Amino acid sequence: MPVHGVCPERLDAFRDRESARFARVRPKTRRLLDQGAQAWLGGVPMHWMRDWPSPFPLVVKRAEKARLTDADGFEIDDFCLGDTGSMFGHAPAPVARAIRRQARRGLTYMLPSKAALRAGRLLCERFGPLVWQIATTATDANRNALRVARAVTGRRKVLVFNGCYHGTLQDTMVALEGGRTVARPGLVGQVFDISAEAVCVEFNDLDAVEAALASGEVAAVLTEPVMTNSCMVLPAPGFHRGLRSLTQRYGTLLIIDETHTQSSGLGGYSRVHGLVPDLFVVGKCVAGGVATAVWGMTEAVAEAFTAYDAARPSGHSGMGTTLSGNPLQFAALEATLAEVMTPEAYAAMEAGAGRLARGLSGVIAHHALPWHVARVGARVEFICAPGPLRNGSDAAAAHAPQLEAALHLGLLNRGCLIAPFHNMMLVSPVTKQRQIDRLIAGFDEILSELTT
Repeated sequence: MPVHGVCPERLDAFRDRESARFARVRPKTRRLLDQGAQAWLGGVPMHWMRDWPSPFPLVVKRAEKARLTDADGFEIDDFCLGDTGSMFGHAPAPVARAIRRQARRGLTYMLPSKAALRAGRLLCERFGPLVWQIATTATDANRNALRVARAVTGRRKVLVFNGCYHGTLQDTMVALEGGRTVARPGLVGQVFDISAEAVCVEFNDLDAVEAALASGEVAAVLTEPVMTNSCMVLPAPGFHRGLRSLTQRYGTLLIIDETHTQSSGLGGYSRVHGLVPDLFVVGKCVAGGVATAVWGMTEAVAEAFTAYDAARPSGHSGMGTTLSGNPLQFAALEATLAEVMTPEAYAAMEAGAGRLARGLSGVIAHHALPWHVARVGARVEFICAPGPLRNGSDAAAAHAPQLEAALHLGLLNRGCLIAPFHNMMLVSPVTKQRQIDRLIAGFDEILSELTT
């Protein structure tokens, strides 16, 4: 019986063929990973790098614009783009120049540079008139924003949405099961009950949000404007307006994490759609791929936190790390904001992503599959289920791990890399039309093998 519109026997045979094909032509990559296993867990510097759907991960020799070259010399069109970290293409020229200049002046010194002060003004121009701080990752930025929210409200809990993604922020590693907030399964070394400080409800469910906020215990709602790290879930009409109204009614701060939804357009989803959060987080691509995140506060939140900070006992705040705020970050951040993250870049991304979404939708319709395509600006995703999805539970049910793994591997063997773990594709300003068309053609070829 077909599963997600595909015959299981065809899927098994396809996956076996594609796995053998991938492994056969990459002897250098396999050898390098075997050598790496002498020093690295599983042969890779981060254990999850082994979780790509290929028999073993690629070893990258070079990345330029929207293309990778692997250790065996294969050139691959990159639609993963470091899963948003290189959303504007690999090593944009202005960022590379800024890094080279700063490298001659020093890499870290725990004090601001001129570029840092200029970057603050550019952040306000791009994302809005907020009071900013810097971090190394969006996880760190979310952690700091949540600490501030708890400090100024005097409340303990955070509300997040089922299936959310906010990096590895421990406070948000919860799920909704049977109407109860529980720790997510699979957490490593978890030693205390996260659900004591978190409330989890479904995205797009304003009644559930209000019921949670009415307790008066929730310091902040932390949300992406669009759920992005599983099967993509778009906000229902009026959801964000209702969410802002409820948080204001119950004295809860609203933190919007735009680490992924910078794809939406210049200034992110919030600026494009007129959202007004109390705290705002962006990371990954904001400095062109150099490890950087920033978080901003409204003037009102900044004033409340300044008063709190002045009155608290002396000692470590639990916020900030030694290498955060280094001048290399600010050199890359300034270059990205001023010369890479431009209206022209977003116009090119929007056009390319529209072409990709239309092409994938056409292929799905041609093969009469009950799937759909979701898009947020430059971010495109094919979902192996009907849509639109309403919430995290819908997204979990739509996930088809075996089928998706086969599709990813088939595309990689046809020269196209998409994001692992879900079916996300990014179109950068330097992605060529022929690369988009090659991905669409590869998708069509794979579906022909799986459905004919």
